[in-house]
Amino acid sequence: MTQHLATPATAPASATAPAPADWWRDAVIYQVYPRSFADANGDGMGDLAGVRSRLGYLRDLGVDAVWLSPFYASPQSDAGYDVADYRAVDPMFGDLPDADALIADAHRLGLRIIVDLVPNHCSDQHPWFQRALREGPGSPLRGRFHFRPGKGADGELPPNDWESIFGGPAWTRTTDPDGTPGEWYLHLFAPEQPDFNWDDPAVADEFRSILRFWLDLGVDGFRIDVAHGLVKAPGLPDIGHGDQIRLLGNAVLPFFDQDGVHQVYREWRRILDEYSGGPGGHRIGVAEAWTPTVERTALYLRRDELHQAFNFQYLQADWRAEELREVIDRSLAAMRPVDAPATWVLSNHDVVRHRTRLGGEGEDGLRRARAATLLMLALPGSAYLYQGEELGLPEVLELPDEARQDPAFRRSRAGGDAEGQDGMRDGCRVPLPWSGSAPPYGFGPDPESPTWLPQPADWAAYTVEAQTGDPTSTLEFYRSALAVRRRHPALGAGDAVEWLPAPEGVLAFRRTAPDGTVLTCTANTGAETVLIDAPGRLLLASAEADAPAEGAFPLARDTTAWWTS
Repeated sequence: MTQHLATPATAPASATAPAPADWWRDAVIYQVYPRSFADANGDGMGDLAGVRSRLGYLRDLGVDAVWLSPFYASPQSDAGYDVADYRAVDPMFGDLPDADALIADAHRLGLRIIVDLVPNHCSDQHPWFQRALREGPGSPLRGRFHFRPGKGADGELPPNDWESIFGGPAWTRTTDPDGTPGEWYLHLFAPEQPDFNWDDPAVADEFRSILRFWLDLGVDGFRIDVAHGLVKAPGLPDIGHGDQIRLLGNAVLPFFDQDGVHQVYREWRRILDEYSGGPGGHRIGVAEAWTPTVERTALYLRRDELHQAFNFQYLQADWRAEELREVIDRSLAAMRPVDAPATWVLSNHDVVRHRTRLGGEGEDGLRRARAATLLMLALPGSAYLYQGEELGLPEVLELPDEARQDPAFRRSRAGGDAEGQDGMRDGCRVPLPWSGSAPPYGFGPDPESPTWLPQPADWAAYTVEAQTGDPTSTLEFYRSALAVRRRHPALGAGDAVEWLPAPEGVLAFRRTAPDGTVLTCTANTGAETVLIDAPGRLLLASAEADAPAEGAFPLARDTTAWWTS
């Protein structure tokens, strides 16, 4: 006998819906990478009107909020993370009325909108930086960045040994207005992305104004890019060792996670609190903060700072029961003293999609990805989804070099440098397939218009159209899981799990609602089926499962199951 996935109708209704003000404590937030989500004008590039046209899909998927990657005016040297004007929409995505309409439509559908904010650096085409270059050494505008004289007899060497996250030196030398070699400027990422100097009061003033601009437009929060990088150690000291460029690692570095950054977020929290209240609840700040430990991450979430931070320790964990349990325990313990929700994430626009990362390209990878998702959604706190994971999309590994646009790829290849980010982020950014049997799979209105990154020719089975209504599809699995999560009183917010005895390779924990309703999650990370005692009624499973026999349930490999009692 085979037990199929539960449908949303089987989920018990919640008796204790969270107060609107605290929506962020258990929200499921869906990341939209605008250039790859949906194209409304037929140019092969996603845009805000395209996102707006698909908001109903996101509502029906069951998410609570949408996080938009940058859509600001930008030369697009790093896919919009090089901002030239923080108060304007880049023409490739639309204009400010498009943003206004998108926010309004989302609110009418019950969705909140979180926008990316990039305060560590801007574009080298930003008016401040362009003026600093024109005016040369001594210009007050240079104080808003990190300009320094070089070392060596003629200043021909960088000011220190810092390296770029994208590979190569973190410094580029300028040319003075008279044509002679000039000072160097700091860029932790691409040369087109000069770092702001947050010691200059003008920088802090400007970003407080930018926050208010978008809050006045109605956004519900900000995802803060490189939130740990704003403040640099005094004197910009040398590092002297070779592990400095690991953005995704745990090294202690003079340009990341400096204590002074917390004053910035205390000021921002006061602004967010001014706009919080009313039917919309809290306006929130979400930190992209790579720190040495989850305990350091928790410091960004003290009561007078930000609301959430991405849990990169969880994202980096292998699909092994022992490792997952350790990171879950540490995450929950670290968040408890600061009264912040833990967050959980498996994929985003900067990492290999978790289907491929955890299990490879084939069906085994998809099976493990679905199991990992159901485990994540059972944990207390807030969960982040990345566009396309609900379709079971694999990482695209076969993109031709000439199609790639990741600046880390170009920078590392040009310099023969294998360090830094691997330059392979394009594979998770390929435009979504919506319908049809061939590229561009309904991505835009013009079937002849190629997408900005090429889609694989074998993605027809992954389209939203192909998966909708198929109870075995990954899309319907996500819809079911999110419906159960929204309605089951033991899921969502909280700060603890009750671990249960389990066979080797299996995670088992219980969550109990105030009304006594219990949700038990069991996840088999091992390679073989194990027999467990059925802890209640099977509510949902990540893969088809045999029915329990005399109380013993065969929990297959790479399978997660939810039980209720």
